[in-house]
Amino acid sequence: MTASTTQVPKAPKAELTLERGSFAGRAARAAATPGGGVFVLVIVLLVLVIASTPSFGEPPQLIRFVGRTAPIAIAAIGQYFVIVSGEFDLSMGAVVTTQVVMAGNLIGQDEDKILPVMALMVLVGIAIGVVNGLATTLLRVPSFIVTLGTMLALSGLVFYLTGGAATGNPADSFREIGRGGLDGVPIIDLLPYPAIILAVVCVGAAWLMRRPFGRTLVASGDNPEAARLAGTTLWLLKTRAFVLSSLSATIAGIILVGYAGVHPSVGRGYEFTAITAVVLGGVVLGGGRGWVLSAAAGAFALELLFTLLNFRGVESTWRDTVQGLIIIVAVALSGRAWQGGLRDRLTRSRRTAPTTLQSRPEAADHTTSPTPGSTTGEDR
Repeated sequence: MTASTTQVPKAPKAELTLERGSFAGRAARAAATPGGGVFVLVIVLLVLVIASTPSFGEPPQLIRFVGRTAPIAIAAIGQYFVIVSGEFDLSMGAVVTTQVVMAGNLIGQDEDKILPVMALMVLVGIAIGVVNGLATTLLRVPSFIVTLGTMLALSGLVFYLTGGAATGNPADSFREIGRGGLDGVPIIDLLPYPAIILAVVCVGAAWLMRRPFGRTLVASGDNPEAARLAGTTLWLLKTRAFVLSSLSATIAGIILVGYAGVHPSVGRGYEFTAITAVVLGGVVLGGGRGWVLSAAAGAFALELLFTLLNFRGVESTWRDTVQGLIIIVAVALSGRAWQGGLRDRLTRSRRTAPTTLQSRPEAADHTTSPTPGSTTGEDR
């Protein structure tokens, strides 16, 4: 004869609670996070820029701004993959410069060389990413040191080959990638190719972060030891992140050839600008927290801020100072916000957790020890 038992309903997961409510409510909660707050910052800065210079709000001007910002936004997306995994890539700016110089000197005015040279640029980007990734993971050298060494090596090579002066002049058809676009588009007149490339990269990055690779990458940045014990091949995972970073720098370099020309200074400081954009987008340095599209939004917020300062007559020499302050403030605020969000989720989980056995009314009546194969302590 078996005793009747009272079934205790399972508590809903805390994550489900966060998904409840109207669209406006969910949007408000998302905007309160570091990753969502950067989109609010973009809107605020855009309004301030337009208020300062009304012509900036015209659709043709806005889409040109998107095209100009596309290279640093793409670089920020690539930097995101590395940072969210718990690493750094300081070689990004040197990779951009190397690719620009390669394109300028290898293509020349021969349009038949465009595709082969672009393929070579992709291979070089992959090779740099593999070297950075393997040296960081297998040789266990901190990524800060590895990529700093790569940056110095590439910068020295470029300076040796160019003498520090502008060299090379690729065919106009290649430069059109960075400065051309689709004509006759309603409202905006010209849709820049860089804006199209950025849209494709954003869609691809968002899709990739929803795949097992993206989820595992975030998990490895949050707790690498737990990810390793779960069966993740960390050296391969992080090497792929470095490859994605170098490839994004390659794409940025291809665009900059048309936008900024061929010069050894092109790409200088890009790594720090990309890191600033990423942390402004709410991505936590050290890994494990952040949204990839927020990193791209951080690039737009940064460029809008610089545009606003320019319109207000602030000298461009203050740019580095502003970036440094942004990094300090953004890292401090995002770290506190993520910690606060984590505490809130833990509190909600505890409040909705199932009632313990001792607190259940039937616990006083059924004091039998667990039967084999049972963990409830109740007769079956």
